[in-house]
Amino acid sequence: MRFIGNLVWLIFGGLAIAIEYFAASLVLFISIIGIPFGIQTIKLGLLAIWPFGSEVVKVDEPSGCINSIMNFIWFFIGGFWILLTHLVFGVLLFITIIGIPWAKQHFKLAGLALTPFGRDIISK
Repeated sequence: MRFIGNLVWLIFGGLAIAIEYFAASLVLFISIIGIPFGIQTIKLGLLAIWPFGSEVVKVDEPSGCINSIMNFIWFFIGGFWILLTHLVFGVLLFITIIGIPWAKQHFKLAGLALTPFGRDIISK
């Protein structure tokens, strides 16, 4: 079922979302300051390619307050708008009964888009 869900996800927008994330990461890699944010958009892009069967977990490594500071900066650079986009698509898909599995994937991406620092993606 995961394979079919991922295939339908890719055909109906998942590939476009992933390409947008990867293009944004290339733009962020231009400056040295943008490199950590580019790495996070790559993480979002990888999850956008194959979301079914993947889970977002908190990293257990102690990093002090750097993750909080980076998430705060990320929120104002673009994380809020990415969050809103995934929430809107998630709600629209959730309205239809058949779209509920894909809505859950948008909500997963929205959670990662809000605070990507200090989180990792694992396969189930």
